[in-house]
Amino acid sequence: MQRRSLFAAAALCALALPAFAQTWPTKAVHIVVPTGPGSSLDLIARLMSDRLSKRWGQPVVVDNKPGAGGMIGMAAVAKAHDDHVLGIGFNGPIAFAPFLYRKMAYDPVKDLLPVIMTTSQANVLAVSTKVPAKTVAEFVSWAKAQDGKVNYSSLGNGSSAHLTMELFKSEAGFKAVHIPYNGSPPAAMAVAQGEADATFMVAPALLPYLQNQKIRLLAVSSAHRPESLKDLPTMAESGYPGVESLAWNGIFAPAGTPAAVVEKINVDSNAVLKDPEVRKALETQGLTVVGGSAADFQRSIDAEMKRWGPVITRLGIKLD
Repeated sequence: MQRRSLFAAAALCALALPAFAQTWPTKAVHIVVPTGPGSSLDLIARLMSDRLSKRWGQPVVVDNKPGAGGMIGMAAVAKAHDDHVLGIGFNGPIAFAPFLYRKMAYDPVKDLLPVIMTTSQANVLAVSTKVPAKTVAEFVSWAKAQDGKVNYSSLGNGSSAHLTMELFKSEAGFKAVHIPYNGSPPAAMAVAQGEADATFMVAPALLPYLQNQKIRLLAVSSAHRPESLKDLPTMAESGYPGVESLAWNGIFAPAGTPAAVVEKINVDSNAVLKDPEVRKALETQGLTVVGGSAADFQRSIDAEMKRWGPVITRLGIKLD
């Protein structure tokens, strides 16, 4: 009898989850962006927040918490213990950090739940127009001749931008000093102003300076040319097939968030990402909409960790 009662209670709990999800959210939802205003993550969060707010009947507030290569923001989500706090994460603080840092304030695997991959996009190799190179081959020749005096910017330690350039350096055999910034806007500005010679990052922060002829784009790090950057060769076409990377973004919830709530956020986010206006706005910025299930996102993260863990170990990159 007692066992039968336990089964009945479990069944009632299972039935209650969807009903609970229907009442969520009961207050304002905060989306933590671990990079600064103007970054690609910030753009995605703000595009989605207005539409999610209408679907949920509650305010959706974007909170920028940049720093430490995205780990400050993601730690805030991991420690929130509140299913009304979400975060939009990316490769660095999720898939790369466990291999780069001896100690972290959170465990991406245990403390965060993947909800949905929002976008995936190629990194773009960009150089200051002060650099006399118009192709990848010319850049490598120039960099080798500088005897270690080249520098490059990234949106933070352990970011996809950082690791892609380190991989490129290793494959091409040149030296360059890494200058990390808190997000892509200041990292892009550093190249435009000539404070940094080059960078690898996603396109949105680079486009204004391209129009002002302050930077020059040389190649993309994806296996194929994205439609929005179809005039740029891939790194493989430029002679470096081993330099392939994608920067992805996605929504995460704190561990302990009910499965039904994760499912609701996933379903509503997929609906928003299918909005023609949202897709057009993201694609104009060189961002490819992904979407899919939470399980799809988890598989992508697992594959990313399996691929980049050995690369980080081989390159010998360790951060404190």
